[in-house]
Amino acid sequence: MRNIFLLLLLLTFAASTKAQPIFTKADTLRGSLNDQRDWFDILKYDITVHPFFETKSIQGNVVWTAKVVKASNDIQIDLQVPLIIDSIIYSAINSNQKSTVLSFTRDGNIAMAKLNEHPAINTNFKLNIYYHGVPREAIKPPWDGGWIWKKDANGKPWMSVACQGLGASVWYPCKDIQSDEPNNGASLTMIVPDSLMAIGNGRLKTTTKNNGLTTYTWEVTSPINNYTIIPYIGDYIGWKEQYPGLKGDLDIHYWVLRESEEKARAQFTQVPQMLKAFEYWMGPYPFYEDGYQLIQSQHLGMEHQSAVAYGNKFANGYLGRDLSGTGWGLKWDYIIVHESGHEWFANNITTNDIADMWVHEGINSYAETLYTEFYYGKEAGNEYTYGMRKRIRNDIPIIGKYGVNNEGSGDMYAKGAVMLHSIRQAINNDSLFRSILIGLNKDFYHQTVSTQQIENYISNKSNFNFSKTFDQYLRNTQIPIFNYYYDSTEKILTYQYKNCVVGFNLPINVVYDHTTLSLLPMDYEPKKRLIKMEKFNVKELAKLIQDKYYVKLEESKF
Repeated sequence: MRNIFLLLLLLTFAASTKAQPIFTKADTLRGSLNDQRDWFDILKYDITVHPFFETKSIQGNVVWTAKVVKASNDIQIDLQVPLIIDSIIYSAINSNQKSTVLSFTRDGNIAMAKLNEHPAINTNFKLNIYYHGVPREAIKPPWDGGWIWKKDANGKPWMSVACQGLGASVWYPCKDIQSDEPNNGASLTMIVPDSLMAIGNGRLKTTTKNNGLTTYTWEVTSPINNYTIIPYIGDYIGWKEQYPGLKGDLDIHYWVLRESEEKARAQFTQVPQMLKAFEYWMGPYPFYEDGYQLIQSQHLGMEHQSAVAYGNKFANGYLGRDLSGTGWGLKWDYIIVHESGHEWFANNITTNDIADMWVHEGINSYAETLYTEFYYGKEAGNEYTYGMRKRIRNDIPIIGKYGVNNEGSGDMYAKGAVMLHSIRQAINNDSLFRSILIGLNKDFYHQTVSTQQIENYISNKSNFNFSKTFDQYLRNTQIPIFNYYYDSTEKILTYQYKNCVVGFNLPINVVYDHTTLSLLPMDYEPKKRLIKMEKFNVKELAKLIQDKYYVKLEESKF
């Protein structure tokens, strides 16, 4: 979600002179698995945090439950400065060994601790990490990350966190990489003043009052990406409903700041509409066990799993604007649709490396088209997708550098969506295309993946090798040119692709004069097709192609 906000804020771009990033040892430690990270698998996080609004500080502890998968005794813990680790306590589960306090060293945002011995493979252990300090503050969330300290319209404190990209280690110690989600979920315990309510992911498990403070414990049972575990603390009120979904009754809970209830009750009626459309296109909501929550925030929004952040001012569009420029984007609330769509792509299916974030943002941006089409028809969806193109920069490839916590171009949103729309046209079978989206969410249910897995899945299920299409749009910045020429005397259409990767072969399927024309061009190899039609206008054909495929058109003799 965060990149689209950055994209909309930037006024000018210098694509041709864009500096190549310089990666450091710290980038590698954060962005890759190493000998201190790959020997254990996180099973669960139990997080406790006590925020202090006046000093903008926190105190807490996190218990890791993890499984040993190979022999090692050095362990990396991610916690971003200026937060301070007080102590680290190790204990083997189902063992007579006593808990031990580990020695550790700090190197920037990393702590390295050493166990006294190699734990046995296939055994489990707990790591209890106590910490405190003044965490990085988010000045313009969600465009930058950190703790958020604000007051509501009535002057009461409001606290939360935004940390996509920056990483969850900005506020709690964790294994801060997307490839290791806690298999058994997470609990979040928040200690807050009695005058405030604390909300977390999943379901409320316990509430305890003590000496002017209330302790709330929330829990998710599903695997969850680190950056979507988030506290919401404020003067909240809430209400519930149930949605009769594909897996039974889905519990929905809405939470808003006290002054916003009337507007929220009207706007949030779009949530069941969203669920109906997305369950049709992408399969059952992936977290029935944990429910669905929409929670008002004082920033625009974020895809926090089962606890979606909402700050769109209870208006349709994106803060009242249509990002597509077509008018269709004002028919629905952008944050409800886009951020909730991430429950399928980002939260259910999560990429191992943020270099592959197009799987989250590109497919989910196309979900906006699917929502539009579901309620307003196919042409409306086509128009909305075409409108996205004006946001494409083609500055750098969509896929970033692997192993260094590096996102690629913000084009992962719009260009990722129009790429998927082009692939859908090439498949030329909407039932099959829908089954692919549903199949992705079923076959990769609650898993982390690579782009190659997603690319191969789409190719295999569609029975066409789209590898060159993915190379063109994800790993290249050129816009393919569909070069064509029609000889009206011979009634022969000649066509080819240019300005593309070698082997680019995206099929073209368009309906012209009630007839489906299927064109399979190859790069720099002109194809001739005898057109036998009473009516044929090559300009009309070219427009049909450009409207649905992300290509440039060029008419010239070969």
